[in-house]
Amino acid sequence: MADEQIMAPEPTVPKLSPAAHAVLDYAVAGAYLLVGAALLKRHRRAGTLALLNGAMIVGASVCTDYPGGIWPRFSFKTHRTLDVAQASLAGLGPYLLGFGKDPEASYFYDQAAAELGVIVATDWDGTSRMATPQSRRGDAGV
Repeated sequence: MADEQIMAPEPTVPKLSPAAHAVLDYAVAGAYLLVGAALLKRHRRAGTLALLNGAMIVGASVCTDYPGGIWPRFSFKTHRTLDVAQASLAGLGPYLLGFGKDPEASYFYDQAAAELGVIVATDWDGTSRMATPQSRRGDAGV
């Protein structure tokens, strides 16, 4: 009994549902594509890297078996692996393409860090009800 009183309950952190993850995927892909188009004329390597990242995210998203997927060719858990690869490209790409110290590189470093946060925050088993109408009402949703 004394041990039960001493130990605090583990905090529960809401996770991103597959649907919420999909919304973020498409939003980030759009941002990359817009940034890429804007950068192409003044910094071709950064623009190309942004377009490549955007295309990777769109490709992975449309082929994932989750809300927002159009041609479900692979699982949501496989999508996680592709997210890790894309975040790695965003984080390492500026150095690989020779502009790691240019001001344009900071966009990719920030996006890679944000992507890692999304990867950690996502419910990869797809059981979360975060961002659904039922969870906002507090329903159990069974």
